Amino acid sequence: MNWVIKDFDALSAKELYQILQVRIEVFMLEQNCLYPECDNKDLQSKHLFLMEQDQCAAYARLLPPNLSYSNCTSIGRVVVNPKFRKQKLGQKLMKEAIQHQKKEYPNHVVRISAQQYLQDFYEKLGFIRESEIYLEDNIPHIEMALYS
Repeated sequence: MNWVIKDFDALSAKELYQILQVRIEVFMLEQNCLYPECDNKDLQSKHLFLMEQDQCAAYARLLPPNLSYSNCTSIGRVVVNPKFRKQKLGQKLMKEAIQHQKKEYPNHVVRISAQQYLQDFYEKLGFIRESEIYLEDNIPHIEMALYS
């Protein structure tokens, strides 16, 4: 399993296409979240992904401090391609993402906006719930943080 981390400018056209394809398929079509998928944060983020069978199997956007949260890093757009589910890729993806953020930004908290139904998943990775439920794109979310 070869995880790849690249800056936006280092992504090939094919990689970018496949990443956007899975993000749109899951977030916009499967979850019916009609929001601008390209929000300019991609340009300043690193992109963690796994390519399998010439497709993006799993992806996460790794945001530097202060891009989404004041003095915190973040992990967003966490997605597993529907064709590659049931292989624990979500857990493997998040472990890779956390490892990168902690190594790259050792003195920063990792803060995420998590879909509320995934609270247990993120707690098993060490995240702590830090907010009440709020709606984001009509989906219940909670803010969570990883301190260590």
